[in-house]
Amino acid sequence: MKPAPATTPAQDAAPAEPATTQAPTTTQAPATAPALATDPAPTPDDTDRPARRARALAVARSARASAAGLPDSPPSPHWRPGEQTLRLLTVATVAALAALVTGHAWLLAPAAFAAVLLALAAPGGSRPTRLSAESTARPRRCFEGEPVAVHVTVDHDGRIGPPEPVVTLGPGLALDALTVTPNGVDLVLRADSWGRRHLGVVDLDVPDARGLTRRTVRTDLGTVDVFPVPDAAHLTPIPVRLPERIGEHTTAHEGTGIEVVGVRPHVPGERQRRIHWPSTTRRDAVQINQFAAERAADAVVLLDTLADYIDTATGRRSLDETLRAATGLTRAYLRRHDRIGLVAVGGRLRQLTAATGDRQFYRIVESVLEVRQDRPRRGPLPPLPLAALPGHALVYAFTPLSDQRILDVLGQVRERGNPLVVVEIPVGEPAARPDDETDALALRLWHAEREAMRATLRGRGIPVVRHTPGETLDLALGPLLRRRITGAAR
Repeated sequence: MKPAPATTPAQDAAPAEPATTQAPTTTQAPATAPALATDPAPTPDDTDRPARRARALAVARSARASAAGLPDSPPSPHWRPGEQTLRLLTVATVAALAALVTGHAWLLAPAAFAAVLLALAAPGGSRPTRLSAESTARPRRCFEGEPVAVHVTVDHDGRIGPPEPVVTLGPGLALDALTVTPNGVDLVLRADSWGRRHLGVVDLDVPDARGLTRRTVRTDLGTVDVFPVPDAAHLTPIPVRLPERIGEHTTAHEGTGIEVVGVRPHVPGERQRRIHWPSTTRRDAVQINQFAAERAADAVVLLDTLADYIDTATGRRSLDETLRAATGLTRAYLRRHDRIGLVAVGGRLRQLTAATGDRQFYRIVESVLEVRQDRPRRGPLPPLPLAALPGHALVYAFTPLSDQRILDVLGQVRERGNPLVVVEIPVGEPAARPDDETDALALRLWHAEREAMRATLRGRGIPVVRHTPGETLDLALGPLLRRRITGAAR
């Protein structure tokens, strides 16, 4: 029995997926439009009412709009009557009809009053002829849970009132704060999961200065790259054979490191500062310190992205936990100035050549940000390219051990002679009702299948460690420090 995937990578990014919008947890006090010189001075309630209405409209209407996904049809480019205009026209029409039906001339007074108000409040030349909206988001790259500030500005050539926003967020985003300004809107968004996220769109319902007509303009908020928060990791196990590059890992061979591994007799031409004086005094002969050579390691992170499973108890996703653990290990090796690369198997094969430096961390993460958009691959997986696995590079395979095809990929790595470590991500265990014997039997079969895959890997000489999400990765990698990891003979 295999756990049903929560969403396949293709389904998670389908265009029909509904956008998720949450009510703001904190809303700042909105700025109000300044009073016009020809208008009477507004009261505080009058100036705050449009902003309060816009704030409520942004929450209520965005929730309805997001239920059907991001809007496809663009808004009308023409001005339309506003609510105040419709009210005045209704009063004038009803009063005129009542005067015509009843024959009472005094009923024409409300109609004339409404008509005069419409004439006095007509926008005239103050209504903008050019109206557009632009948005800027900062930062464009962030980690999970970090805020993204979005500023939307209305560009116009006339006089307008406070805009009323309708926010439609992209999937995986939440609205934390919304502030209406005289010429735009300020948003604070938050991404709860990693990936290349589309922020959504904002429709601004812009009234003229008198509020008689209004027009809607739309702006696309663009995309941001949301990086996963790496798991805590500091340990960096190394294989038996290391490349001939200077690094920070101590080897068993003599070299020019800083760790003393023994003493030996002095040879003419060696530096006197390496003399070990206690041994020289005891043996009555000059003895020289022996230092262990220090080398850098090559490592490759192999990601299993065949499917994305969800844990029914905690709600964790296997793909999220896999990448968080892999990025934590990547940071640990890069801190030691080692080289590390990436291979992701799943819908499509992604690879990144091993390199060192802080920029390599961001290259690795950016190369898999769109892995959710990959279509799931059916049938056997293609062979791994030779360039993806440098010779004697230590390979870490992060996998939930939920697909038998991953065993074939690990077998290819083993056949090439690379030392291999499998890091199991135990996410995706199916839920079983305690009073149902069928569910209990199915759960036992599921555990038996996982144990059979572990036994197969250990039978091939591949160490399998178990990383529990929420714990430090060092707990899983600690046993590997007791011995050097060896590869298979070619």
